[in-house]
Amino acid sequence: MTSSSETPGPLRQASAPAVPALPAVPAAPAGFRPGDTARPPRAFTPAAGRFAPTSFYDPVAALVRERLWRGLLAMHVAPRPEEVIVDVGCGTGSQALLLHDIEPAAHIVGIDPDPRILAVARRKARSTGAAVDWRQGMGDEVAELLGAGSADTAVSSLVLHQCPLPMKRAILAALHTVLRPGGRLVLADYGLQRTRLMRTAFRVVQFADGRADTQPNADGILPSLVTEAGFDRVREAEVVSTVTGSISVYVARRAGD
Repeated sequence: MTSSSETPGPLRQASAPAVPALPAVPAAPAGFRPGDTARPPRAFTPAAGRFAPTSFYDPVAALVRERLWRGLLAMHVAPRPEEVIVDVGCGTGSQALLLHDIEPAAHIVGIDPDPRILAVARRKARSTGAAVDWRQGMGDEVAELLGAGSADTAVSSLVLHQCPLPMKRAILAALHTVLRPGGRLVLADYGLQRTRLMRTAFRVVQFADGRADTQPNADGILPSLVTEAGFDRVREAEVVSTVTGSISVYVARRAGD
């Protein structure tokens, strides 16, 4: 994902937001080395795919019209002061940092299972002085890490297409749990590949991330999975054609209680 200097949106200075304190990351059990997660490591597809090193991710993402779809995602988030916004599968931090640039008084939390890619995100944040709360964890652990009903908005980009179907469901269920009633969900990911050209282009992604996990996205499953997780007002708000297939922006709400 691109550096913050390449992302759209004004950078404004603001004092630290006054938001409710989020829970600390759970302590690791005895026997774990410093830097280990609080539970045994679980398998995940790296952000750059199964074969490319982490350092390739930002340059490759820049080739798939990243500035456009990230800007569209941010437009639908429309971050506001003092909101808690959680970015699940934050990768190198580009989306989280863009949201912080747009509204520095929002409390942005970036979560990713990969410590190497979180190190890149932290370096980016330090270089700009951005106060983002980076946490290590899997997407289906977000409600455990932050607490149920603790976030106003949940976002995720280019994550679900890499996950097996049960994990897609588990992540969406966790996002529903972490949101407050009326909270917003905004996703950017490979969705329904409508044309032969886009289906052909998407084969590059399927080679990198595996056909079994990616094909449900290409078949257009995401809106039904989001609805199944308990969200309403689910819609595909944007479609962006890229050299690796079309990326869709989906928006939904957690119903108010």
